[in-house]
Formats: sequence, structure tokens, C-alpha cells
Amino acid sequence: MEEWIIDFIEQFGYAGVFFLIALENVFPPIPSEIILTFGGFATTTSSLHIPGVVAASTLGSVFGALILYGIGRLIDIDRMEILVGKYGRCLRISKKDIRRAESWFTKYGVWTIFLCRMIPLVRSLISIPAGMSKMNISVFLLFTTAGTLIWNIILVNLGAAVGESWTDILEFLDIYSSIAYVCIGIALLWVLFLFSNDFKQMERKKK
Repeated sequence: MEEWIIDFIEQFGYAGVFFLIALENVFPPIPSEIILTFGGFATTTSSLHIPGVVAASTLGSVFGALILYGIGRLIDIDRMEILVGKYGRCLRISKKDIRRAESWFTKYGVWTIFLCRMIPLVRSLISIPAGMSKMNISVFLLFTTAGTLIWNIILVNLGAAVGESWTDILEFLDIYSSIAYVCIGIALLWVLFLFSNDFKQMERKKK
């Protein structure tokens, strides 16, 4: 995949960066780290410039985020409650859990959107709960753009700074990603543990 990404950027320039980053947002397995760091390196060997790569990648990221935000709006909380009403018992999730998650996101969602733009995998998927909670589109765009812009500026400039050694950055980013994935895994286990306790308490009350 790395070679395909490099060839694509070399062939299509800014448009290639825009398309790949937009695709990465909708299809997270495509690594933005490669796109951004190589895009930075490409500014030292081609007609591409750092501001242009940052702008193209930021626009691509926001475009992809809007697609997932729209999907979240289509799903919305009411539809989720219907699904939970049918299948929640199997998943150990109740309508109360859905509303609790919605309340949490309403309270902390703005900063969650901003910070998660710099966390692998989550930076893409976080747009869905934002849409489900019907976060104000202007606020969503503002904090999505801000978080994305910081991430893009850092990686593009790193790629440009190290030049042909841009692949070395990927090793450090792999470590960062691994740490992020472990933290995400722990968080998910903790959520499952809380849901499990809630489910047990509900069962006891029924008895």
C-alpha cells in the first residue's frame, strides 16, 4: 500500500493528497501518516509546497469527516434506541446507556472531536457519534478543522524536515499508534465492564 500511495501522490500532487486523506477518513486502514510525511518529503523534490500539502490534506480530512458525520445523522439516537430495544439484551446495552453516552458526548464532545483528530483510528470514527448527537455542524467543522490542521502541519513539516529519511518517522508513529490502540482497547474493556455491572444490577432488580 505504501508504494501505491507514493505513486498516487507523485502522479496527482495536491489532488492526490486530498483524495487519499478523504479516503483515509472513510476507510481508516489507509495510513494518513504515510500520506502526510511523504507529502512533506515531496515538497523537497517536486513543485509541491508545504502550505499546499497542508491545505489539501486538511480539506480532504474535513470532507471525509463530513461523510461520516452525515452517516451519524442518518443513524441518530432514536434509531439506535430501536436497535437496542431489539438486540440490546444480547449486547448488554440498554436505552439508558445510549442516552448516557449521548449526554456525555453533548457535554464533552467538542473537545473530544478536537483531541481525537490526533489519535489513530479514532480520528475518523469520532465523526459518527458527532452526527448521531446532532452536534452543531459549524462547531463540528471548526474543531475538526482545528485538530486536523495541527496534526497535518506537524507531520507534513516533519516529512519535509527529514527529507529522504521520512520513512524513519513512520517507526516512531507506529509506536505512537500502538500505544493509542492499547489505550483504546483498555477503554473499551472498561466500558464493557461498566455495562456488564449495569446489566447485572438490572437483572437483580427484576428478580
